[in-house]
Amino acid sequence: MASDPVHISQAAFDRLKAEHDDLVTRGRIDIARKIEAARELGDLSENGDYHAAKEEQGKMAGRIAHLANIIENAVIVEAEADGVVKAGTVVGIRYEGDDDVERYLLGSIEERHDDLDVMSPGSPLGEALLGHEVGETVEYQTPTGATLRVEIVSVGE
Repeated sequence: MASDPVHISQAAFDRLKAEHDDLVTRGRIDIARKIEAARELGDLSENGDYHAAKEEQGKMAGRIAHLANIIENAVIVEAEADGVVKAGTVVGIRYEGDDDVERYLLGSIEERHDDLDVMSPGSPLGEALLGHEVGETVEYQTPTGATLRVEIVSVGE
């Protein structure tokens, strides 16, 4: 079953690929050593070190699978300064009837920045914004069925 494309920058792709490679090599070796050391302590049923190492192994396996999925389905995007909302761009929006401008990075959660929230291009609002420009107003339907309107006030950094 094919997964949805994951739109990420080249920098994020490289970072995630390096993390994946590290986890499947050094990470697996380290966790195997921890499990072996914990086994040597004796009775596994009451061995907290062993159970902690096994839990860490499970979390790492989940992260490896997540990263592998992203890498396999990655679509590399680079933000262009053409004023059109697309995956990988930062967009400023204002909800109808509100004065506040909210800024989002439209892309994968793996792209997150300290100062920006991330919005998936596949979300209802993300899909509505794609392909539009500054000054345009778009409508989208929330998961609860409400229809909201937002104005695009900026595209880019």
